[in-house]
Amino acid sequence: MKKIFNKKVAVVSLLVLSLGCKKSLDINQSPNYPPVESATMETLFPAAVLSTAGRVGGDLSIVCGMWAQYWTQNNNSSQFRNVDTYDLQSASAFVDGPYTQLYAGGLYDYTTGLALANTSKNYRYKLMYTVMKAYTYQVLVDLYDKVPYSEAFQIGTILQPKFDDGYTIYQALIKDMDDALSKDYRTGPWTDEQRATDFVFGAEELKEVQFDYWEKFANTLKLKMYLRMVNAKPAEAEAGIRALYGANAKFLDISAQVNLFVNVPNKSNPFFEYNFRRLNTPDNLKASATFTSWLDKNADPRAKVYFGVDNPVPSINQGDYLNGSTHPEYNDAVNVVVKANDPVPFISAAESYFMQAEALERYFGGAGAKDMYDKGVAAAFAQVKITPPASLLVTYAYPATGNFETKLEAIITQKWASMFGSHGLEAFFEQNRTGYPKISAVYSDDPAYIPGQIVYAPNGVTGEGNFPRRFVFPDSEVRRNSNTPAAVPITTKVWWGK
Repeated sequence: MKKIFNKKVAVVSLLVLSLGCKKSLDINQSPNYPPVESATMETLFPAAVLSTAGRVGGDLSIVCGMWAQYWTQNNNSSQFRNVDTYDLQSASAFVDGPYTQLYAGGLYDYTTGLALANTSKNYRYKLMYTVMKAYTYQVLVDLYDKVPYSEAFQIGTILQPKFDDGYTIYQALIKDMDDALSKDYRTGPWTDEQRATDFVFGAEELKEVQFDYWEKFANTLKLKMYLRMVNAKPAEAEAGIRALYGANAKFLDISAQVNLFVNVPNKSNPFFEYNFRRLNTPDNLKASATFTSWLDKNADPRAKVYFGVDNPVPSINQGDYLNGSTHPEYNDAVNVVVKANDPVPFISAAESYFMQAEALERYFGGAGAKDMYDKGVAAAFAQVKITPPASLLVTYAYPATGNFETKLEAIITQKWASMFGSHGLEAFFEQNRTGYPKISAVYSDDPAYIPGQIVYAPNGVTGEGNFPRRFVFPDSEVRRNSNTPAAVPITTKVWWGK
């Protein structure tokens, strides 16, 4: 992919300039900044993908990674205190930014590009647009529970779209992916220039199998959505997963991700860009004792990649930033390591394997689950370029003789350990879905604390044990759309929550 990166950056830079204000009314339209309506499938797709990656891998991973307790607020700064205390209000940029930009950026472009693909019967772009639109909507649904869908983007007709419930949107997204998968997307004209607009699977080395991987991405996204349903819609979840396996669906064995960031302002990994470059300090986020205690307990060498030091990792108890005076060791806590060129995963190979392991345990008697789990562990270490020692693989061995909950805990815990960095959003979702890592009965400074269990921040504003389960509706939508549902507390689970 790096071979075609410079051309891609040039295209994206132009797109950002020309499409950044596309929803504004401008009666004096400059020919140098054409309206989005004149854009093509080729120009819309990369801008849309970067819009999704910018939010999913940026501020959403920072916030939700804090709630998944990979990192915590530095006791000597204040940038993320409201996040660490679960005090995200509707006017917060962390709430409003993802909602507004994923609609105005990614989803608007996916919707526009998909219409062009349908009109021209370009089934290659139809699949790409459909899958990325479904992925982006799934993120919004899982964060806000209800969002505009059926009446969205009917500009000039419906200015205040209704909010659809998450289950209804899930059903529609799966139906759309099924429709896209039913088309002949492997044949027809497809130039190198068009391939280069695919920031997910457009690398030269994937040229011959590019659309095999888009099919796998669609199937894996469907698998994830069905697994999200297991608590609220168990019959539909089982039927959907059984149908995938009955059709011999292929799932991702490489990561669906954007991996073309460089150490240049506005072109680097969005987590790095937001937290390090724009804030002009690496010191806001420190290692959380919740995560490091688990890494230390297992002598897990990923500590070196995640935090830059070997075990044991100097850290801060989650949310304990006000007690630095009584914990001078907090001043030695290490920073989070996120690099400018780190990728932003949508679904990683490790995540795909762990999902398959769970599905096989749930519905197929566990046949093949251990193999998928082992592949997940291997992929999790491979993505950070570490070969785990044999002794650690014994520690992390699949509990083949355990009951279902024991196996599920092992799967989700390893998934949690793999999602550090720009994949932190998914760790938050999975903890809400499964309850793993478990919630601790004591705080992490208590001798009875079990390493790796989630603790309630001592400065939390939601009441002991009431953890964030969603985002509140953003103030901008409340003010502009009378159909916005009544305010729901941040501690209320979304429709699929455990």
